[in-house]
Amino acid sequence: MTTETFEFQVEARQLLQMMIHSIYSNKDVFLRELVSNASDALDKLRLEVLRSELQEDVSDLHIDLEVDKEQRTLTVRDNGIGMSHDDVVDLIGTIANSGTAKFLKEMKEAKEAQDAAASEELIGQFGVGFYSSFMVADEVTLLTRRAGESKGTRWQSTGEGTYTVETVDEAPRGTSVTLRLKPEDAEDQLFDYTSAWKIKEIVKRYSDFITWPIRMAAEAKPATDPADAGADGADSAGTAGESAGEDAGAAPEPETINSMKALWARSRSEVTDEEYSELYKHVSHDWNDPLETIRMQAEGTFEYQALLFLPSHAPQDLFTQGSKRGVQLYVKRVFIMDNCEALMPDYLRFVKGVVDAQDLSLNVSREILQQDRQIQLMHRRLVKKVLSTVKEMMADRPESYTTFWKEFGRVLKEGLLSDFENRDAILGVSSFASTHSPDGEGGVTTLQQYVERMKEGQQHIFYMTGESRAAIENSPHMEALRAKGFEVLLLTDPVDEVWVQSVPEFDGKPLQSIAKGEVDLDTEEEKKEVEAEREKQQQDFAPLLTWMSGKLSEQVKEVRLSSRLTVSPACIVGDTFDVTPALENMYRAMGQDVPHIKRILELNPTHPLVVGLRTAHTAHTGSAGSKDTAEGTAEGTAEGTAEGTAEGTAATGSDDAGLAEAAELVYGMALLADGGELADPSRFVKLMADRLERTL
Repeated sequence: MTTETFEFQVEARQLLQMMIHSIYSNKDVFLRELVSNASDALDKLRLEVLRSELQEDVSDLHIDLEVDKEQRTLTVRDNGIGMSHDDVVDLIGTIANSGTAKFLKEMKEAKEAQDAAASEELIGQFGVGFYSSFMVADEVTLLTRRAGESKGTRWQSTGEGTYTVETVDEAPRGTSVTLRLKPEDAEDQLFDYTSAWKIKEIVKRYSDFITWPIRMAAEAKPATDPADAGADGADSAGTAGESAGEDAGAAPEPETINSMKALWARSRSEVTDEEYSELYKHVSHDWNDPLETIRMQAEGTFEYQALLFLPSHAPQDLFTQGSKRGVQLYVKRVFIMDNCEALMPDYLRFVKGVVDAQDLSLNVSREILQQDRQIQLMHRRLVKKVLSTVKEMMADRPESYTTFWKEFGRVLKEGLLSDFENRDAILGVSSFASTHSPDGEGGVTTLQQYVERMKEGQQHIFYMTGESRAAIENSPHMEALRAKGFEVLLLTDPVDEVWVQSVPEFDGKPLQSIAKGEVDLDTEEEKKEVEAEREKQQQDFAPLLTWMSGKLSEQVKEVRLSSRLTVSPACIVGDTFDVTPALENMYRAMGQDVPHIKRILELNPTHPLVVGLRTAHTAHTGSAGSKDTAEGTAEGTAEGTAEGTAEGTAATGSDDAGLAEAAELVYGMALLADGGELADPSRFVKLMADRLERTL
């Protein structure tokens, strides 16, 4: 048969060399990876036979571990689905992908830091477990034949830069990986992997929960007595490779070295935390222990068992489109489906584990699952169980909850957009940064805590969205609320821009954006005290507001006086039901055609710049309300500063063009302070430079 030789790509070659010469303190992990791959192959064959017309014997699916001490080889063999020639080339022959460079970088960092735990984590994280074989082997040979095909494929490499792929006529169904082992080296933590006790130790530690039998022949004992040998031969007649009169010891029967007990079917008292942790690592391909283990058992007309896990770290593909999600589905311990999306909503895609149903059909498809009433019932109960567990963590294990929210809070909030049935529960376990909480780790608050701290007479839960906490805290919109001591939620996740549009209230308290609509902060008494002053301001500034609304009609829908500003001259706000600019940009980034929404420019009537602009406008137009009135308005608030600003504005911008430029600058400054983008930045800079020049 023709043998093809290929070269590994540069990054793949570097990766192999690092695997071979790495400093992993625990090289035993290679066997766990190979056994896990073999178990997956058996699951896939059983599933394929159930779903298709594939005619294969699945009565004795198992994994064999074979040792040859003389040749120093270890073989991991399964009679599962196997691989075709193309599968070998695509899946085994190459490793280079978009994550390889990052893997190399992180591997080097872990090596330099001599962080063995981090190094082990990287293997599972990047899915290169097969190549961990090169940590213990000088040469790796893979022989495989896909179920339903007549020819097999042999892949072979020493990991030095090339590999060969050969089509073979004779190959058993499934896959075998044979390792030509390196010499034992205690200093390098390289053990004798031809030793039966060592192999059993690794299988017990990592793969005892595998539901398929893992078999290995016991070490043969030499027969010293012919009678004993004959008896042994008689007792084990029919065993492969054995002959009743041989002087050598009898070939031992293979023994199953894993318990095959499904952990979810055993009582809590029979299972250790370490066993749960190993199951989690198997189903999630994570090398960290889970943050939380969730057991669930339903009995009655519809029975199922579930063992779910909350990870301690977010996977790298958590926000990648097409990333795998969902838990494994079994029916009476028979594997049916990996990543069963019907059992877990998208916003809980980080949840891993196993669900074992008793009454589902084995021959079930993804389409049927979407409509199955029992699956829908399990879905509802599993979601409620996960959310109630998070609530328990919040109340009883705050450190664990803090870790959970840091890693998965942004994902969980996606449920506020899709899961209306559990919206209140999601809100109840959500945390947000707020002006009450200090910046940094743990500086968050729940909505319930916010409500409990609300000022007397406060009707709304105030919030503001933005790119960062600093940007929100420095926003002009915060000024009046900060001055009056109101707490504001600081929402900086992209999903926050969306869910606040669809969640009207919490615990009967409406949510109110401080950057949209009218923000009423005054009590009834305070309103009466300032009512006369505000009416006068409204009359005095009416001509300016009308004029600016006309001049800036292309940019804003209205110019009005503000009650939310204390320091800044102006700010940009939206109408109560307007889409925010950030949300506009998100929709456009997704290819949606969203019309530009004009917003409102609010002016601070006590700011010297605004007072000066009004004075200049009054002087230019000759409107009722002379310059003296403007100065009177400024008295007690801006006094001489306002007068100087007004005089300078009137002197330098006495014509309509100059006033229009001043109005444009005020709008531009407000837009920048709000984090917006100028339509013509160069024009704004020129206008600002000209104004500064005139003041010098």
